[in-house]
Amino acid sequence: MARNELNPAKQEKAHERLKIFRAELSDYRQSYQRLKGSYEEAQQTTAQNRNELFTRRPHHASTPENPYAQSTAQSSLPSSSPLFASPSGGQPQYRNSAGQLSFGASPEDYTRENAALREQSFMSQTNAQLDEYLERGRAVLGDLGQQREMLKGTQKRLYGVANTLGVSGETIKMVERVSTYHQPGNKRGSRQI
Repeated sequence: MARNELNPAKQEKAHERLKIFRAELSDYRQSYQRLKGSYEEAQQTTAQNRNELFTRRPHHASTPENPYAQSTAQSSLPSSSPLFASPSGGQPQYRNSAGQLSFGASPEDYTRENAALREQSFMSQTNAQLDEYLERGRAVLGDLGQQREMLKGTQKRLYGVANTLGVSGETIKMVERVSTYHQPGNKRGSRQI
């Protein structure tokens, strides 16, 4: 249309509008590609997290029900605890030069110490798992908050579209009342309107 314009001022104005339109179109396409990429990345992350959650071992496989069920003390002794660290900084030593355990107990008391070490190991494993569960709960709560904000924004946009289309405020309020009334957790029952 700009080429067919006879008035040079209007023709130049039409060319400027066309140039601005093409620049905006290019910006919108770039924004769309960027948003599409971030959406796909978020979907992949969500799918990976979901797969990780569903493929985890059951709780009884990683944490024994009885902390005393382990047969050897060496397998359950914590290696990172400063209580059990060797003075040389290497692997922990559990016996001193007199043949006694490093806690000062005699070999007869080994079973009691062994049980205490297994219990301590069990407690530390349980503590680590509880920390992991709490962190997952925080992440889920954060995701739910983000979803709530997104749904609120969507609801506002839908109200704006309905107002633009000429739907009155009273009609919107009636639809809200009916949708709130017929929610699955509502104990008042269903009523025909």
